[in-house]
Amino acid sequence: MNESRRSAMVKTITVCGFGIGLCQSKVALTDGHVLSESDPQAKALNYIANSGSVTHAKYKAGSNCSNCALFQGAGGDIGNCPLFGGKKVAANGWCTAWAPK
Repeated sequence: MNESRRSAMVKTITVCGFGIGLCQSKVALTDGHVLSESDPQAKALNYIANSGSVTHAKYKAGSNCSNCALFQGAGGDIGNCPLFGGKKVAANGWCTAWAPK
């Protein structure tokens, strides 16, 4: 095999590998279950999917998952929270662990 053909094959394999990795990371971002209010961990932290219906004494008006320091979302309707073991939380949700960004 000559050098230019070998170089072309390496580049092709690299580009294909990058494309596969990109697709897998996109799937990982959308994968996972959405946290249910009936989940035991959600109950322990008084998680509510709609912060507009929170009646807990610790709730501060305007606080929700999207403006919590723990929320790992990218501006969508749901995102990750490390407190709930890989389950997605609603950006408009709230729990007693809320901390300002």
